[in-house]
Amino acid sequence: MKYKNLFFDLDDTIWAFSQNARETFEEVYHNYSLDLYFDSFDHYYMLYQRRNTELWLEYGEGKITKEELNYQRFLFPLQSVGLNDEAFAKQFSEDFFAIIPTKTGLMPYAKEVLEYLSPKYNMYILSNGFRELQSHKIRSAGVDIYFKKVILSEDIGKLKPSPEVFNFALSATQSNLRRSLMIGDSWEADITGAYRVGMAQAFYNVTERTSFPFHPTYQIRSLKELMDLL
Repeated sequence: MKYKNLFFDLDDTIWAFSQNARETFEEVYHNYSLDLYFDSFDHYYMLYQRRNTELWLEYGEGKITKEELNYQRFLFPLQSVGLNDEAFAKQFSEDFFAIIPTKTGLMPYAKEVLEYLSPKYNMYILSNGFRELQSHKIRSAGVDIYFKKVILSEDIGKLKPSPEVFNFALSATQSNLRRSLMIGDSWEADITGAYRVGMAQAFYNVTERTSFPFHPTYQIRSLKELMDLL
């Protein structure tokens, strides 16, 4: 076999983050009757996502802490409609974080593919997410049994695509670079990051991206394609 070690991103590669997060936000939104303040749930979610994207960039650049990221992204939508209530935002976030890791939605064919690959490869999670959530997510979804280790960027204080994250993952798992493959849906974090350290990449192109600054080692539109590639 060409590869021995498979590094999987978690969110929107194995665990259906976009689906699970939206379901959780909508559940908590209605629990708090936020239609009193927002035009609709979509209005709330648009405000949250816009600020969340900005804050993750700041977090990745080391400009804010994890705590500031979580505090600001939940408070911002409320402030946008004149509800400047920090205690309310804190309770909302606590409820969100209590619910989301219990969600079990997986990307299409994820369990089938992991079942097929796990006897043949050393498989690891390599994620930018926070440990208290990521480990809970994979247990809730019943896929923890397929992975030998969960490696998180939080462990070294750097985010993918930083080379330090990939080098740390290789070292922590005693994996040979040339026999390792990174599989992920994020072009910047997963594919560019792996490419920069010389690791092979499988780009899970769920957004149907058509423009690429370089050719990934593999491009797939369904996880099921890994069963033919590997």
